[in-house]
Amino acid sequence: MRSLLKDNSSRLDFALRALDPLLIVATGYLAHRVYLGDWDPPARYIAALAAAAFLGFAAFPALGLYQSRRGVSFFDELAGIFWAWLLIAISGVAFLFFTKTGAEFSRGWVLLWIVGGFVIHALGRAAIRLALRTLRRHGRNLRHVVVVGAGSHGRAVVARLRAAPWSGLSIRAFYDDDPRLIGTAVDGVPVQGPLERLATELQSEPADQVWIALPLRAEARIRQCVEGLRATSAIIRFVPDIYGFHLLNHSITEIAGMPVLNLTDTPLTEVRATWKTIEDFVLASLLVLITLPLIIAIAVGVKLSSRGPIIYPQERVTWNGRRFAMFKFRTMPVDVEAHSGPVWSSRGETRATAFGAFLRRLSLDELPQLFNVLRGEMSIVGPRPERPEFVEQFRDRVPGYMQKHLVKAGITGWAQVNDLRGDSDLAQRIQYDLYYVEHWSPWFDLRILALTLWHILTTRNAH
Repeated sequence: MRSLLKDNSSRLDFALRALDPLLIVATGYLAHRVYLGDWDPPARYIAALAAAAFLGFAAFPALGLYQSRRGVSFFDELAGIFWAWLLIAISGVAFLFFTKTGAEFSRGWVLLWIVGGFVIHALGRAAIRLALRTLRRHGRNLRHVVVVGAGSHGRAVVARLRAAPWSGLSIRAFYDDDPRLIGTAVDGVPVQGPLERLATELQSEPADQVWIALPLRAEARIRQCVEGLRATSAIIRFVPDIYGFHLLNHSITEIAGMPVLNLTDTPLTEVRATWKTIEDFVLASLLVLITLPLIIAIAVGVKLSSRGPIIYPQERVTWNGRRFAMFKFRTMPVDVEAHSGPVWSSRGETRATAFGAFLRRLSLDELPQLFNVLRGEMSIVGPRPERPEFVEQFRDRVPGYMQKHLVKAGITGWAQVNDLRGDSDLAQRIQYDLYYVEHWSPWFDLRILALTLWHILTTRNAH
């Protein structure tokens, strides 16, 4: 059965590698029929489709589109498909630009081809997932898993696997050295053992995967277990007991030839940082153009409402603890903190001018921070930056506070759209900031931006 499942998996992988380039060509023909009215595109169109198909055949594997879908959510697969079609689009535009042949192709056809191809590709993968899920629900296309370690960590591993039935991983048994557990059932899973019997029994009753869920202190036992399992053909996976740590974007990388387990890392590495920079520059530029008349009107209002400068630069802390001057429209009288020093804003405070209170109510005082974004000091979306004096107060008092600086500070953020501003619960706000750091994606940024417009009008707390 196990070899049959592997054969089927290999056939599916082969089929997808063959069909995806054909899908690129087929959607191009379909777009030509829909947009230009016939099934007979000119030779230059056929050449473009062939080049795109070849690019897809070469690049799609590098984008992870053929790795095992078990344990990978459909959202992650959808993101891979999006980047694949974006690569085709960017490569095509670059080719047309450098060869000066853009006028020879219909822009409408290109747009319909790329968008339609992405949609059809995504629907196709969704259909495959649905078919596999149906098979697994009926006990087909499963991978049988043996878990080494029936302690709390092993039980947690089983619970996580059961919570993701779409992965098609079926728990067959625990193996454990504890004589009190052997022969019993833990969470409905039989406990067999001791571990010395595992390799021998797998030869007579093969399992697809062995997941080792022993505590880190059992290094010698883990090593012995791995050595014994080399006599079997089972896939061996080690699940380190690291969830007692506060993890943030944890991953495994290789540095200087050594496997390195990253417990805390920024999500903005390599290409993701580039996309975040492009996103910030494009959105900030558009918002400056759109709001420029409003910015000018507010500047006049600040100048007429009270004496002092229009813009109030205030030192804040951003990515990697760097300090910068954050721009805001001045909403308070000059030297308001001359005697008190830095003061944490509180609900219902009356230090702002009448016009300043209006600006703060609608968050319009934050508009100059668009120029901070263009200067590369902030992002449109990210955790709100704080003054250095308060950072020093909170870094040891609030768990995980400094980890919000793993990304650039933002004008708006996940905490803000959940109405956590001003003197709201700081510990809770940081948890929302860390959730953003852990789950960052361009889609998450767009969701936050969409919510921001509504929350500007409905929030109860000032910045």
